[in-house]
Amino acid sequence: MKIVFIVCNEVYSHRVMDLLAKNKIDYYTRWEEVAGKGHGTEPHLGTRSFPGLNTVLMIAIEDESILGCLTTNIREANSEIVRPGDRIRMFQIPLDSIL
Repeated sequence: MKIVFIVCNEVYSHRVMDLLAKNKIDYYTRWEEVAGKGHGTEPHLGTRSFPGLNTVLMIAIEDESILGCLTTNIREANSEIVRPGDRIRMFQIPLDSIL
């Protein structure tokens, strides 16, 4: 099992939600209007100097095959995003249990 965090510019939130639907993932926790800066990216702080904000999703995935398909779909979506700093990020962490 894995816990997955998906971080994207809020502009791409709809694309991420479409990917979840495509993979029949209808369970997640979503944070909107999240400020931050990734490694090698421009800050998204919601200010005049650094406009834009992020969306973060947390998903507990028990089925590794779903994770593989989601990973492939995110890579495909990222290939269509022109600016590397705007690409969708996905972080995977081992998940020991769900209570």
